[in-house]
Amino acid sequence: MVWWIILWVLLGIVGVIFAYIMLIVISALLVNMKKEYSRESRYYRFLLNSSTFFASKLIRIKLHVTGKELLPKSRYLMVSNHRSKFDPILSWLVFGDQQITFISKPENFKVPVYGRLIHRLCFMPIDRDNPRNAVKTINRAVDLINRDVANVAVYPEGTRNYGEGLLPFHNAMFKIAQKANVPVVVVTVKNTYDIQKNFPLRCSHVYIDVVRVIDAVEVKKTKTAELGETIRELMLTKLDEGEKK
Repeated sequence: MVWWIILWVLLGIVGVIFAYIMLIVISALLVNMKKEYSRESRYYRFLLNSSTFFASKLIRIKLHVTGKELLPKSRYLMVSNHRSKFDPILSWLVFGDQQITFISKPENFKVPVYGRLIHRLCFMPIDRDNPRNAVKTINRAVDLINRDVANVAVYPEGTRNYGEGLLPFHNAMFKIAQKANVPVVVVTVKNTYDIQKNFPLRCSHVYIDVVRVIDAVEVKKTKTAELGETIRELMLTKLDEGEKK
């Protein structure tokens, strides 16, 4: 009798998991990839955050977060270093209540299911080979902030850094904050590069830190190149601090 109860409970759990996965898949298929969405969807944000949460537990990721209390109450531009494909995934999980939309490479929108979810949440592809199209993306990011739709996150390095330190910054990204007249939130992410190496035998400890918020007044009056240097130093100092620990 006990074994039958256990079996039915297990079948029930499997059924719930299957139904949840199908809900995500069907919802993703309903997203129109040809449409440029201009509003956040709480429903799709829930699907993205909840599925990421379960996946992080399955992969055995332990998140260590500091500085969230520094986040502005108003809209902002978030900038971070970039070491792994897990960086945006864990960032939208950690800052799940912040309505953050990322500027990302076009290939990410071709990822099955999740490419559709992030498209519905106003994530924006950027054409790094065409400056005119890149400006359109920057202007769309400014519009999303100004209309209070979402906060925007970018990686000023432009691509993943497989070495130490930081790659050269694309300082044009800071124009988003200047045009929208919002603060810049400086974030560092550490140890995401090790997740693939650790899974499935070891737990991965990932550190996400809000280092500093540069207020809108300072952002507005500072040249993008100087702003990039300031942000770069803040990131390097925090990353070096982590290495010493």
